[in-house]
Amino acid sequence: MEQRLQKIIAEMGIASRRKAEEIIIEGRVTVNGKIAEIGMKADPLCDHIKVDGKLLTKPEKKVYYVFNKPRGVMTSMSDPQGRPTVKEFFSGIKQRVFPVGRLDYDSEGLLLLTNDGDFAYAILHPSRKIPKTYIVKVKGVLENEQLEQLRKGIKIDGKLTAPAKVKKLKRVESNSWIEVTIREGRKRQIRKMCERVGHQVIRLMRIRINGLEMGPLEPGSYRKMTEEEIHTMMKETGTGVAA
Repeated sequence: MEQRLQKIIAEMGIASRRKAEEIIIEGRVTVNGKIAEIGMKADPLCDHIKVDGKLLTKPEKKVYYVFNKPRGVMTSMSDPQGRPTVKEFFSGIKQRVFPVGRLDYDSEGLLLLTNDGDFAYAILHPSRKIPKTYIVKVKGVLENEQLEQLRKGIKIDGKLTAPAKVKKLKRVESNSWIEVTIREGRKRQIRKMCERVGHQVIRLMRIRINGLEMGPLEPGSYRKMTEEEIHTMMKETGTGVAA
């Protein structure tokens, strides 16, 4: 049965649907020897589909990992500048996994990796509004008025951010720790929000995605998601049940 090419690539565990679209646009995908285009459909049982010259075969067993990303690591599987990437931490597993979303180079904490493109797509799609929670250390002391601004929304690049949950945790010397929960995924969003109210982010750690937490993982360590975690996440994102 014919399906959209980006859906096939996601189901084969190559990348999320969003990333699959980028791969197609870059001309890295061929169908029966011809360079593919966005919108093209194919039948994975009949057509020869290649990504970077490699023929797509039967999809691997779906796997789901929770990773504590350290600071100074790229949320990607390669980096043209030679910086460390999350791929280096997963060399011991046989499946080809990819990150679900991103954490900035200077950010740390909870990151999911999988080879299930539909799972990744559901978590990342803006319509799902999946909550993500961060612990943030900012320079200076945040006043109640500034906290309220963050909660109501901050204009970034001409567009107001959605309402956020913001809780003041503690003050250490001349710095503040806050907990922030957002349902968007705009680039460097929390850093920009804090800068808009006059406070530079010193440290940013993601601690929770839709209720899922890392548990006692050291930076650079990972664990498999439990069956309960997988089923709960799939149920709440509408992706069905894991095979």
